Amino acid sequence: MTNGGNGQPRQVPDACVARLSLYLRELSRLSSKRVSFVSSRRLAEQLGLTDAQVRRDLSYFGQFGTSGRGYEVRRLHDRLTAILGVSGRTWNVALAGVGNLGSALLAYRGFQERGFLFRVVVDTDPQKIGRTVQGITVAPASRLAQLAREQRIHIGLIAVPVSAAQAVCDQLVAGGVKAIVNFAPGRLDVPSGVRLRTVDLAVELESLAFHLARINNR
Repeated sequence: MTNGGNGQPRQVPDACVARLSLYLRELSRLSSKRVSFVSSRRLAEQLGLTDAQVRRDLSYFGQFGTSGRGYEVRRLHDRLTAILGVSGRTWNVALAGVGNLGSALLAYRGFQERGFLFRVVVDTDPQKIGRTVQGITVAPASRLAQLAREQRIHIGLIAVPVSAAQAVCDQLVAGGVKAIVNFAPGRLDVPSGVRLRTVDLAVELESLAFHLARINNR
């Protein structure tokens, strides 16, 4: 949420926040190539958007562009990292479920580079409990709420079967976690004040299949 020109708060759409991450990645790429300025049109073309969409998204947070030159890459990059809360701070993360997906999430180095640090990893499988995965010892799932409090977890990741997802979610909430990403297909209930995002990979694939089917039927 930001302040509008009349001093009233402006609600930033979730889709806009998601695109800010895309802008940040593209700006990082441009910066590595020593590009100093980028236009909204070029930024949009690289991400499959329109230049009007880019300008509208950024306008929620102030004025960034320079007339005739576009956006200064380094300055916009630094502003977006601050807006997204990944500038100079870290976020403690707990992961529930060390299956194929959970293991892949733990192995992804990009999280640490952006300040997201895994502090707690739990599972229900006795063969996994006590093992060290990516430098973290897997704890019993029954201790999730306690560990979340002790490690001051900010974000919880749920990578368990859908039948166990709500119970895991409840434990995260009991442990004081205020932001949860759910990878299990299905709807979860959380109290007000807890932010929940569900990432259903099957839905994403079905969406792509829908568009492919339309293309093939032309």
